[in-house]
Amino acid sequence: MKQNITLSIEKELLKKAKLMAAKKETSVTKLLTEQLAKMASEEDQYDAARKRALTILKKGFHMGGSIIAKREELHERR
Repeated sequence: MKQNITLSIEKELLKKAKLMAAKKETSVTKLLTEQLAKMASEEDQYDAARKRALTILKKGFHMGGSIIAKREELHERR
């Protein structure tokens, strides 16, 4: 469902937006809609990537190797 909004922008910016829209043979409304949709999609992708990264960090990494000595042996006091 579409909904109209009221937007206040500077006259010069509106002129540039109209020129951009005309060059692309579209409307300012469509330009703004596409840009907002792109921004929302990027936000969703960022959130998903962040969740994946945090899940991996919580799980931890196995960096290879093996434990060959106990902590107490390595930090033995004399």
